[in-house]
Amino acid sequence: MVTTTDDEERTARRQIGALPFQRGDDGETAVLLVTSRESRRWVIPKGWPMKGRKPYEAAAREAYEEAGLVGQIGKRPLGFYLYEKRLKNRGSVLCQVKVFPLEVRKQLSRWPEQHQRELRWFSPADAAEAVNEPGLAAIIRATLKRHKDPGDTRKV
Repeated sequence: MVTTTDDEERTARRQIGALPFQRGDDGETAVLLVTSRESRRWVIPKGWPMKGRKPYEAAAREAYEEAGLVGQIGKRPLGFYLYEKRLKNRGSVLCQVKVFPLEVRKQLSRWPEQHQRELRWFSPADAAEAVNEPGLAAIIRATLKRHKDPGDTRKV
């Protein structure tokens, strides 16, 4: 898990995210990343908490909206990471993203942000290299190294 100072945790805006993964017939794990809309960097589906939804439910919803994914979402977070969210006014805000595992069962043929992002399946090692945030890379490496079972998951 990423470590931060108490001041960083107090001032960071909270977000939720899903780490989508899938096991192939050969037993190998693949991770799905999406591009951010503005900077086009590789990220996981993430967003702001949603009123009336538990954090893991909101993470599953973000995976649907950003990548058309449906699957089993973990109820317990894998960890969290910090990043600087760039704002349209050229400013930025520190965000703390709580990450939930999402074992992908299927990808829909249509979804809300289909034409706004690129999607790509990566090996866990390549996914960790593709993301800019060291904390997210650490979560990908640590989680998928030990993640033999999606654990406490819920169908979404």
